[in-house]
Amino acid sequence: MDTSKLLQLIKERRSVFPNSFTGELVPRLMIDQMLESANWAPTHRFTEPWRFVVFEGSGLQKFADFQAGRYKHITPPEQYSENKFEKLKNKPLKCSHIIAVCMKRDEKESVPEVEELAAVACAIQNMLLVASSLGVGCYLSTGGVTYDEGAKEFFGLEEQDKIIGFLNIGMANRVLGKGRRKAVEQKIRWVS
Repeated sequence: MDTSKLLQLIKERRSVFPNSFTGELVPRLMIDQMLESANWAPTHRFTEPWRFVVFEGSGLQKFADFQAGRYKHITPPEQYSENKFEKLKNKPLKCSHIIAVCMKRDEKESVPEVEELAAVACAIQNMLLVASSLGVGCYLSTGGVTYDEGAKEFFGLEEQDKIIGFLNIGMANRVLGKGRRKAVEQKIRWVS
């Protein structure tokens, strides 16, 4: 493995939003490769807590209708925004696929919840890197129904499980810009 190429891929990965999708469907093989990469994320005690619900085709409309409906149902009238409702209803339809990323809590609770959340985050990073290597655009959204306890049943989850977010996926129609990070040296403290 050429470490410099891997580091370059990590540095060049960018979030790509639905307004930058071409409308072309992402081939199933690419989605499968993203999901397979997620399955190889680190996992303490092999709990493998990541779970995925893949929306495609007419499933995207089901997802859009569900999240917009839940937003309307749970939002107090004084906080409700018709603009946000319309975004929740229409943005998913710009995607080729949406993958709901969830955490299935180990029934034995053999590891702290934070370790299972970290494992799912690693699975997400694997998926983002594979997508980037394939020229597939995506970003992780944590809006909509992510923190809505009442949404869990729609995704096949139980009370102790969590919705982590949604990977919005499509073929990217533009070259991505350079990333911005402060120097890593500003974030390190060496102890000898």
